[in-house]
Amino acid sequence: MKRNKSSNRKKLKRGIYVLPNLLTSANLFCGFYAIVAATQGNFLKGAIAIMIAAIFDGLDGKIARVTRTVSRFGLEYDSLSDAISFGVAPGVLVYLWALQPFGRLGWLAALLFVACGTLRLARFNTQVHVVSSDYFNGLPIPAAAFMIAATVLLFHRFGGTGTTKHVTILIMIYVLSFLMVSTIKYYSFKQVELFRKMKFNMLVIIVLLFILIAAEPSIAFFLMVLCYVFSGPFITLWLRKKHQSEVADGERINTPHEEPV
Repeated sequence: MKRNKSSNRKKLKRGIYVLPNLLTSANLFCGFYAIVAATQGNFLKGAIAIMIAAIFDGLDGKIARVTRTVSRFGLEYDSLSDAISFGVAPGVLVYLWALQPFGRLGWLAALLFVACGTLRLARFNTQVHVVSSDYFNGLPIPAAAFMIAATVLLFHRFGGTGTTKHVTILIMIYVLSFLMVSTIKYYSFKQVELFRKMKFNMLVIIVLLFILIAAEPSIAFFLMVLCYVFSGPFITLWLRKKHQSEVADGERINTPHEEPV
Protein backbone atom coordinates (compact mmCIF):
# COMPACT_ATOMS: atom_id res chain seq x y z
CA MET A 1 0.00 0.00 0.00
CA LYS A 2 2.81 2.41 0.85
CA ARG A 3 4.52 1.72 -2.47
CA ASN A 4 1.28 2.34 -4.33
CA LYS A 5 0.75 5.62 -2.52
CA SER A 6 4.29 6.79 -3.23
CA SER A 7 4.01 5.81 -6.89
CA ASN A 8 0.66 7.63 -7.18
CA ARG A 9 2.22 10.74 -5.68
CA LYS A 10 5.10 10.60 -8.15
CA LYS A 11 2.65 10.22 -11.05
CA LEU A 12 0.59 13.12 -9.75
CA LYS A 13 3.72 15.26 -9.42
CA ARG A 14 4.76 14.44 -12.96
CA GLY A 15 1.23 15.10 -14.21
CA ILE A 16 1.05 18.55 -12.57
CA TYR A 17 3.88 19.80 -14.77
CA VAL A 18 1.63 19.31 -17.81
CA LEU A 19 -0.86 21.97 -16.71
CA PRO A 20 1.32 25.10 -17.10
CA ASN A 21 2.58 23.86 -20.47
CA LEU A 22 -0.99 23.23 -21.64
CA LEU A 23 -1.83 26.83 -20.79
CA THR A 24 1.26 27.98 -22.68
CA SER A 25 0.13 25.85 -25.65
CA ALA A 26 -3.28 27.56 -25.48
CA ASN A 27 -1.43 30.88 -25.56
CA LEU A 28 0.44 29.75 -28.68
CA PHE A 29 -2.79 28.53 -30.31
CA CYS A 30 -4.47 31.91 -29.77
CA GLY A 31 -1.45 33.73 -31.17
CA PHE A 32 -1.38 31.64 -34.34
CA TYR A 33 -5.15 32.05 -34.76
CA ALA A 34 -4.71 35.82 -34.46
CA ILE A 35 -2.28 35.73 -37.39
CA VAL A 36 -4.70 33.66 -39.48
CA ALA A 37 -7.62 35.95 -38.62
CA ALA A 38 -5.59 39.07 -39.47
CA THR A 39 -4.56 37.72 -42.88
CA GLN A 40 -8.25 37.03 -43.60
CA GLY A 41 -9.25 40.56 -42.62
CA ASN A 42 -10.95 39.54 -39.35
CA PHE A 43 -9.11 42.11 -37.25
CA LEU A 44 -11.60 42.01 -34.39
CA LYS A 45 -11.23 38.24 -33.98
CA GLY A 46 -7.47 38.58 -34.15
CA ALA A 47 -7.46 41.24 -31.42
CA ILE A 48 -9.69 39.14 -29.17
CA ALA A 49 -7.43 36.12 -29.73
CA ILE A 50 -4.40 38.15 -28.60
CA MET A 51 -6.26 39.23 -25.46
CA ILE A 52 -7.18 35.63 -24.64
CA ALA A 53 -3.55 34.65 -25.23
CA ALA A 54 -2.52 37.27 -22.66
CA ILE A 55 -4.89 35.69 -20.13
CA PHE A 56 -3.39 32.25 -20.72
CA ASP A 57 0.11 33.75 -20.44
CA GLY A 58 -0.72 35.23 -17.06
CA LEU A 59 -2.29 32.01 -15.83
CA ASP A 60 0.52 29.64 -16.78
CA GLY A 61 3.04 31.54 -14.66
CA LYS A 62 0.66 31.78 -11.70
CA ILE A 63 -0.24 28.10 -11.87
CA ALA A 64 3.41 27.11 -12.16
CA ARG A 65 4.33 29.12 -9.04
CA VAL A 66 1.33 27.94 -7.02
CA THR A 67 1.90 24.26 -7.87
CA ARG A 68 5.70 24.69 -7.61
CA THR A 69 6.19 23.38 -11.14
CA VAL A 70 8.43 26.15 -12.46
CA SER A 71 11.03 24.69 -14.82
CA ARG A 72 13.62 25.86 -17.30
CA PHE A 73 11.71 24.11 -20.09
CA GLY A 74 8.53 25.97 -19.17
CA LEU A 75 10.36 29.29 -19.16
CA GLU A 76 11.84 28.73 -22.61
CA TYR A 77 8.58 27.39 -24.05
CA ASP A 78 6.70 30.37 -22.62
CA SER A 79 9.18 32.83 -24.16
CA LEU A 80 8.97 31.22 -27.59
CA SER A 81 5.18 31.24 -27.44
CA ASP A 82 5.17 34.88 -26.32
CA ALA A 83 7.38 35.82 -29.27
CA ILE A 84 4.67 34.53 -31.61
CA SER A 85 1.53 35.52 -29.69
CA PHE A 86 2.67 38.97 -28.56
CA GLY A 87 5.35 39.76 -31.13
CA VAL A 88 4.56 38.36 -34.57
CA ALA A 89 0.76 38.20 -34.17
CA PRO A 90 0.19 41.85 -33.11
CA GLY A 91 2.84 42.99 -35.60
CA VAL A 92 1.01 41.31 -38.49
CA LEU A 93 -2.36 42.46 -37.14
CA VAL A 94 -1.46 46.13 -36.79
CA TYR A 95 0.36 46.19 -40.14
CA LEU A 96 -2.57 44.79 -42.11
CA TRP A 97 -5.06 46.86 -40.12
CA ALA A 98 -3.49 50.31 -39.96
CA LEU A 99 0.17 50.49 -41.04
CA GLN A 100 0.06 49.21 -44.62
CA PRO A 101 -1.01 52.58 -46.10
CA PHE A 102 2.16 54.20 -44.70
CA GLY A 103 4.38 52.10 -46.97
CA ARG A 104 7.95 51.67 -45.76
CA LEU A 105 7.32 53.48 -42.47
CA GLY A 106 4.45 51.10 -41.81
CA TRP A 107 6.20 47.78 -42.24
CA LEU A 108 9.33 49.10 -40.54
CA ALA A 109 7.21 50.03 -37.53
CA ALA A 110 5.71 46.51 -37.45
CA LEU A 111 9.19 44.98 -37.81
CA LEU A 112 10.55 47.21 -35.03
CA PHE A 113 7.73 46.10 -32.73
CA VAL A 114 8.51 42.42 -33.35
CA ALA A 115 12.28 42.98 -32.97
CA CYS A 116 11.98 45.00 -29.75
CA GLY A 117 9.52 42.48 -28.32
CA THR A 118 11.92 39.62 -29.04
CA LEU A 119 14.82 41.56 -27.53
CA ARG A 120 12.65 42.27 -24.50
CA LEU A 121 12.02 38.55 -24.01
CA ALA A 122 15.71 37.68 -24.42
CA ARG A 123 16.72 40.32 -21.87
CA PHE A 124 14.08 39.07 -19.43
CA ASN A 125 15.40 35.51 -19.66
CA THR A 126 18.95 36.65 -18.90
CA GLN A 127 17.87 38.86 -15.98
CA VAL A 128 15.23 36.58 -14.46
CA HIS A 129 17.42 35.74 -11.43
CA VAL A 130 19.13 39.15 -11.22
CA VAL A 131 16.40 41.82 -11.35
CA SER A 132 13.83 42.19 -8.57
CA SER A 133 10.62 40.28 -9.26
CA ASP A 134 8.49 43.21 -8.08
CA TYR A 135 9.15 45.24 -11.24
CA PHE A 136 9.84 44.60 -14.91
CA ASN A 137 12.61 46.32 -16.82
CA GLY A 138 10.74 47.82 -19.74
CA LEU A 139 7.14 47.38 -20.84
CA PRO A 140 6.20 43.65 -20.87
CA ILE A 141 5.53 42.37 -24.38
CA PRO A 142 2.05 41.01 -23.45
CA ALA A 143 1.04 44.49 -22.30
CA ALA A 144 2.29 46.05 -25.55
CA ALA A 145 0.38 43.46 -27.59
CA PHE A 146 -2.70 43.98 -25.43
CA MET A 147 -2.47 47.72 -26.14
CA ILE A 148 -2.62 47.04 -29.89
CA ALA A 149 -5.53 44.63 -29.49
CA ALA A 150 -7.42 47.06 -27.22
CA THR A 151 -6.94 49.82 -29.80
CA VAL A 152 -8.48 47.61 -32.50
CA LEU A 153 -11.45 46.91 -30.21
CA LEU A 154 -11.85 50.62 -29.44
CA PHE A 155 -11.93 51.55 -33.13
CA HIS A 156 -14.43 48.76 -33.79
CA ARG A 157 -16.59 50.06 -30.92
CA PHE A 158 -16.92 53.41 -32.69
CA GLY A 159 -17.65 51.99 -36.13
CA GLY A 160 -14.19 51.20 -37.53
CA THR A 161 -14.88 47.70 -38.87
CA GLY A 162 -12.32 47.61 -41.69
CA THR A 163 -8.79 48.88 -42.25
CA THR A 164 -7.83 52.34 -41.11
CA LYS A 165 -5.08 54.92 -41.45
CA HIS A 166 -4.13 57.07 -38.46
CA VAL A 167 -0.71 58.54 -37.82
CA THR A 168 -1.38 58.20 -34.07
CA ILE A 169 -1.30 54.41 -34.44
CA LEU A 170 2.03 54.62 -36.26
CA ILE A 171 3.44 56.77 -33.46
CA MET A 172 1.97 54.41 -30.86
CA ILE A 173 3.83 51.43 -32.34
CA TYR A 174 7.16 53.28 -32.23
CA VAL A 175 6.51 54.37 -28.64
CA LEU A 176 5.56 50.85 -27.54
CA SER A 177 8.68 49.49 -29.19
CA PHE A 178 10.85 51.98 -27.32
CA LEU A 179 9.15 51.26 -23.98
CA MET A 180 9.75 47.50 -24.32
CA VAL A 181 13.52 47.86 -24.64
CA SER A 182 13.82 50.74 -22.18
CA THR A 183 14.80 50.47 -18.51
CA ILE A 184 11.55 52.03 -17.33
CA LYS A 185 10.11 50.09 -14.40
CA TYR A 186 6.69 48.46 -14.59
CA TYR A 187 4.91 46.71 -11.75
CA SER A 188 4.99 42.93 -12.32
CA PHE A 189 1.92 41.87 -10.24
CA LYS A 190 3.86 38.71 -9.30
CA GLN A 191 3.29 39.42 -5.62
CA VAL A 192 -0.49 39.39 -6.10
CA GLU A 193 -1.70 36.03 -4.79
CA LEU A 194 -4.89 34.47 -6.17
CA PHE A 195 -5.33 32.00 -3.32
CA ARG A 196 -4.95 34.38 -0.42
CA LYS A 197 -7.24 36.43 1.77
CA MET A 198 -7.83 40.00 0.67
CA LYS A 199 -9.39 43.07 2.20
CA PHE A 200 -13.11 43.62 1.70
CA ASN A 201 -12.51 46.96 -0.03
CA MET A 202 -10.26 45.27 -2.59
CA LEU A 203 -13.00 42.74 -3.36
CA VAL A 204 -15.47 45.59 -3.93
CA ILE A 205 -13.03 47.29 -6.32
CA ILE A 206 -12.59 44.05 -8.28
CA VAL A 207 -16.37 43.57 -8.54
CA LEU A 208 -16.81 47.16 -9.79
CA LEU A 209 -14.03 46.58 -12.30
CA PHE A 210 -15.79 43.49 -13.64
CA ILE A 211 -19.02 45.48 -13.94
CA LEU A 212 -17.22 48.19 -15.92
CA ILE A 213 -15.69 45.59 -18.23
CA ALA A 214 -19.08 43.92 -18.73
CA ALA A 215 -20.73 47.26 -19.54
CA GLU A 216 -18.13 48.64 -21.97
CA PRO A 217 -15.41 46.02 -22.54
CA SER A 218 -13.63 47.80 -25.40
CA ILE A 219 -13.38 51.13 -23.56
CA ALA A 220 -12.54 49.49 -20.22
CA PHE A 221 -9.74 47.34 -21.64
CA PHE A 222 -8.27 50.28 -23.53
CA LEU A 223 -8.26 52.56 -20.47
CA MET A 224 -6.81 49.83 -18.23
CA VAL A 225 -3.88 49.01 -20.48
CA LEU A 226 -3.32 52.70 -21.26
CA CYS A 227 -3.02 53.46 -17.55
CA TYR A 228 -0.54 50.61 -17.18
CA VAL A 229 1.58 51.90 -20.08
CA PHE A 230 1.70 55.39 -18.56
CA SER A 231 2.35 54.04 -15.06
CA GLY A 232 5.91 53.03 -15.96
CA PRO A 233 7.48 56.51 -16.09
CA PHE A 234 5.77 57.54 -12.85
CA ILE A 235 6.92 54.37 -11.06
CA THR A 236 10.48 54.94 -12.33
CA LEU A 237 10.54 58.53 -11.04
CA TRP A 238 9.11 57.44 -7.69
CA LEU A 239 11.72 54.67 -7.31
CA ARG A 240 14.54 57.09 -8.18
CA LYS A 241 13.36 59.63 -5.62
CA LYS A 242 13.00 56.85 -3.04
CA HIS A 243 16.54 55.62 -3.76
CA GLN A 244 17.97 59.15 -3.57
CA SER A 245 16.26 59.78 -0.21
CA GLU A 246 17.57 56.46 1.15
CA VAL A 247 21.11 57.33 0.03
CA ALA A 248 20.83 60.77 1.59
CA ASP A 249 19.59 59.29 4.88
CA GLY A 250 22.45 56.78 4.84
CA GLU A 251 25.00 59.52 4.32
CA ARG A 252 23.57 61.48 7.24
CA ILE A 253 23.82 58.47 9.53
CA ASN A 254 27.36 57.58 8.46
CA THR A 255 28.66 61.16 8.60
CA PRO A 256 30.59 61.68 11.89
CA HIS A 257 29.43 64.62 13.98
CA GLU A 258 32.10 67.00 15.27
CA GLU A 259 31.90 67.67 18.97
CA PRO A 260 32.13 71.33 20.06
CA VAL A 261 35.53 72.42 21.45
